[in-house]
Parts: sequence; C-alpha cells; structure tokens
Amino acid sequence: MAQDSAMSSGDTAWILTATALVLFMSLPGLALFYGGLVRAKNYLSVLMKVYAIAAVASIVWVIAGYSIAFGDANGIWGGLDNLFLKNLTVDGLRDGLTIPENTFLAFQMTFAIITPALIVGAFVERVKFLPVLIFTALWLLVVYSPVAHWIWGGGWLSTYGGGVFDFAGGLVVHATAGISALVYVFMLGARKGFPTEAAIPHRPGIVMIGASMLWVGWFGFNGGSQLAADGGAGMALLVTHISASVATLVWVGIEAMTNKKPTLVGAATGTIAGLATVTPAAGVIGPGGALLIGLAGGLVCYFAVHLIRVKLKVDDSLDVFAVHGVGGILGILILPFLSSTALGGTGDGIFMTQLVGTLVVIGWSALVSFIILLGLKLTIGLRVTEEQEFEGLDVSLHGESAYNS
Repeated sequence: MAQDSAMSSGDTAWILTATALVLFMSLPGLALFYGGLVRAKNYLSVLMKVYAIAAVASIVWVIAGYSIAFGDANGIWGGLDNLFLKNLTVDGLRDGLTIPENTFLAFQMTFAIITPALIVGAFVERVKFLPVLIFTALWLLVVYSPVAHWIWGGGWLSTYGGGVFDFAGGLVVHATAGISALVYVFMLGARKGFPTEAAIPHRPGIVMIGASMLWVGWFGFNGGSQLAADGGAGMALLVTHISASVATLVWVGIEAMTNKKPTLVGAATGTIAGLATVTPAAGVIGPGGALLIGLAGGLVCYFAVHLIRVKLKVDDSLDVFAVHGVGGILGILILPFLSSTALGGTGDGIFMTQLVGTLVVIGWSALVSFIILLGLKLTIGLRVTEEQEFEGLDVSLHGESAYNS
C-alpha cells in the first residue's frame, strides 16, 4: 500500500457508489433475472443460490481471495501474505491510486460475488445446494483469483505482448464464468423435460425487472473500473449504455423477423449481451465503437443461443455461456479493432495478445472447473434425485414455496 498519491474524496465517493451498484447487480438484479426465467417451482432455489453465493464469496475474498488476486508474490499468483486482510489499514491507499485500499478491496469483492453467481444460470432446477457453495469457494480461489491476478493484479498476462487489455472483466468475469458454466452443464446433464417445458420462463416481467437492475448496476461495473471520477469513467458509462441499447434493439429486430413476435425476455437477453460484450472494451472505445460492439454482441450472442440451446440441445439453462461467455470473449477479441481513434477510441489493444490471453483463460477455467466438479460428483454428488427435480427445488431443498395459494 503505497502513499505516493494523495487520497481524492471525489474518486473515493464514486468508487463507494460503484461498489453499491455492482452489489445491486447480484442482489437482487441477477437473482430476479435468473429467477424469472425458471419454472415457478424452482424460483426460490435460484434466489437462494445467488444470495448464498454472495455471502460465501465475500468471506472467501476476505480470507484469501484478495491476497491471491492483488498480492505481489509473483506473476502467477499474488501469494498469501495478506490472509484475512491482516495488512489492511483505515487510511492506506491502493498502490498508484487515489482511493483507500479498503475501498478498492470492497469494489473488487463485488466482482468476486457476481462472477460465480453468473454460473448459477447454467445449472438451475437440477443441482444440489451444498455442492454449489463448495464449488464457489474453491473456484474463487483457484480460477477467479489467479486469473484476476494475471490480468488486473500485475501478473504475467498484464505484461505479455504489451499486455492483455480487459477493462472490466470480459475475461476475468464473463469468460471464466461462461466456460465454467459450460463444463458444469456437461457434468450435470440436461433437465428433465428439456427443451420443451423446461425452457418456459414463469415470470417474464421479473426477468425484465432484473435485467433493468443489471443495466443500471453496470454503470458501476464499467464506470467504476476507471477507479477515478473523471472523463474516462464518464466515457465508460456512456459507451456501456450505447452498446446495451443497440444490442437490445438487435435482439428485438431478429425476433420480429424470425418469429413475428418480439418478446420481453428476448429484449432483456439482448441487453445483457450488449453489456457483456462492451465490458472489456469500455475503457478504450468511443461512441462509434460502442455502436458497433453492441451490434456485434446482439448478433453473435443471439445466434450462439440458437446454436447451443436449439441446434445442439445443450442445456445451458439460462444461456450463461452463449451470452456471457461468448459476449465477453467477443468483446476481448474485437477490442483492438473498435478502439480506433477514428471511432473515438484510444487505439489500445493488440489482437494476438488478446487472443493468447483468451485461450489461456479458457483453458485454465475449463480444466480447473472440471477437476473441482469431478471431485464433488464422486464424493457428495452434484444432482438432486428425480423425485426432487419433479417436485421442484423450492420445496424439496428449502421447504418453501414462492406462490402459496
């Protein structure tokens, strides 16, 4: 914790606000977005998983996650010198920044919360509760925190080939979650009744409300990643909104042309696709680049959903890989082309460096997630019984019902 910069009350106030916005994305934004997409008998089980993950991730982050991600042991991992935040002080500044270490830590904690929570969308309606919590704890320590260190914590990918550029989490958040979600799906198998009855959202209105909360919260997610209250934060917020708007309209337009009836769920999904795609590039693109990245995100993620769920019949239940994984990776790879100064960007990003970083993160996330899940499957098991799945997880796992008549 260096003291070579003076603390800025304006920067600190903004990051404190952004921290609240990013937590708001998970609680209740993501929980409602996912909850409305499942059947009524599994609604509370989705809320419960997201809620519990928020608590587990927070404690793991305090114990060791932050130390691994933002310590300075070596280029592979940050080390364990700051276990239980033993080096944290009230007034110490984060190295090179104008905000306190505790504020930076809390902001990054909200990213560590939402990333494993995104994976919930892949295994809804058929997974046990305890394995989700154990997976979350282990995954944060051996997948998320090391990747965060490699790219954001001064690790080897931050210097490789000029540095992998990932402004707010195309790789660190969306690729790790999306790839791990896909592994989870293959380890679990499809839901009973997929792809007919299992694919019908029970509360489209709740889906839209959750997506709206995510849209608003994303201003903190991307705007806060500037780590200062300045023009860069303002531009990140602006391009985030532009991309989300374009992708929403793209999704609605495709549905109108193919199905003759644009849906609210489709519009909300398009919004999230636009947000995920712009996330890694929000710090380097301008309005022109945002229009194009929103167009690309809407188109590519729409057809990824159609390919994975409809054509290949892979039960990535709420399209975690197709929207978050594909969107985040797409944003990483097209970033160097859309950051052109002619489009109002900064000109940053090298394609081959971005590609190498993407392949490394995909490989690491897939391999380690498979090992964790295999261990859980062989010991305590991952999937509920057929009887529990038929009854619904709200009652069979939690003894509650969302809709009591």
